[in-house]
Amino acid sequence: MKTLLAWSSGKDSAWALDVLRRQGVEVAALLTTINESADRVAMHGVRRLLVEAQAQAVGVPLWAIPLPWPCTNQDYESRMAEACRRAVAEGFNAIAFGDLFLRDVREYRERQLTGSGLEPLFPLWGQPTAALARAMLSSGLRARVACIDTKALESAFAGREFDSAFLHDLPPSVDPCGENGEFHTFVYDGPGFREPIAIESGETHNAGGFVYRDFLPCPVSSR
Repeated sequence: MKTLLAWSSGKDSAWALDVLRRQGVEVAALLTTINESADRVAMHGVRRLLVEAQAQAVGVPLWAIPLPWPCTNQDYESRMAEACRRAVAEGFNAIAFGDLFLRDVREYRERQLTGSGLEPLFPLWGQPTAALARAMLSSGLRARVACIDTKALESAFAGREFDSAFLHDLPPSVDPCGENGEFHTFVYDGPGFREPIAIESGETHNAGGFVYRDFLPCPVSSR
């Protein structure tokens, strides 16, 4: 089954890639939506060049789908439908998502894909998120927190390492995997990565009730 994987730059999509590969599913492309005004991943705020580095590290081509800003739901659905048509034309059979338990999100994706020729896959669906977060860390997955919702977390959580200390410090109301949108991550190493992506922390930005921590590729040493 030739599969397209929705790739947010975060831990859930990276984990979904590993799960699919272990199941013998051919993941032949990563699909990422990019805010074309900022040239960053929609929602996560991660720089496009870092997502390109992820694709290179895992050895899968990246399909970057530009979204206008501001972006209406009609804009989003039109661009995604175009990407799905391209996938079908190139022989893809399915598109996979890293969703965990939000039923309304899953049902929306299933409705949008009805009649598209692509089967929706949800390889992580229903897994207990506390155990899932620990499994990610045990596997060697490494990520930094790129964005937090200030209604759920204090600003200081932005930029932190996604590790056992981070999980320990989360308020009980916050899902350990951030499935309700409490936080988003950028994965820089993990299962299936040929090599880690070297990054350094940049500035912190506040926008629309979210705090974003910028990450930049570390400069290559001249030594």
